[in-house]
Amino acid sequence: MKSPAAKTGPLLHLYCVTRALEVSVGKAAVIYAQNGTDTLLPCTFTACIGFENAKFSWTRNGTEIFGGTIKNKDSKPVPSSKSEAQEVDKYMLPEITLLKDSKEYNISILILDVDFSDSGKYTCKVENPKEKNAKHNATITLQVVVQLEKVDNTVTLIILSVVGGVIGLLILIMLVKKLVLFILKKTQEKKECLVSSSANDNTENGLAGSKAEQKPASKA
Repeated sequence: MKSPAAKTGPLLHLYCVTRALEVSVGKAAVIYAQNGTDTLLPCTFTACIGFENAKFSWTRNGTEIFGGTIKNKDSKPVPSSKSEAQEVDKYMLPEITLLKDSKEYNISILILDVDFSDSGKYTCKVENPKEKNAKHNATITLQVVVQLEKVDNTVTLIILSVVGGVIGLLILIMLVKKLVLFILKKTQEKKECLVSSSANDNTENGLAGSKAEQKPASKA
């Protein structure tokens, strides 16, 4: 009989094969940056079985601008020779980090003092020898602008105010309804109490409709 570990082994292998090496630059297809600012271009890669001597590179419009190798998750990236000079002047790679509770490794690149010539398509590529030299890449577009547009939240605020007002009005109507029902109930109870008291008084005073005892008529 196979042990539980033996049964889960193939499943784990299948899970790793289906995921294999993946590279992601986030959900945003375009990043807008103001001229003269430092801009971070995100990139993470996932290696289900880990990695050894992984090769990575960043290209802009097809031309490599930065690259290097990473021995393992505990090692710092080693820039390639053609990237070393550029790294000091223009590009910086934050220390690789293992994101919490996952197998994603961060190789985002920081572009210092961006200008309009930095606009273009940036591709993050990774090759992992541990996964039979599996390769994967992802592309993101950088658009450098004079000034970032301010988001106008006026419409959103108006919608939220209207919705809030409607909800508040409905709550007020419900409270008024409950108050009216409560008053009507109390009024009805008071009327019933008065009618009952009046009937009792009439009975005690021997008025019409009372059950006061009468002497039987004498027989002739």
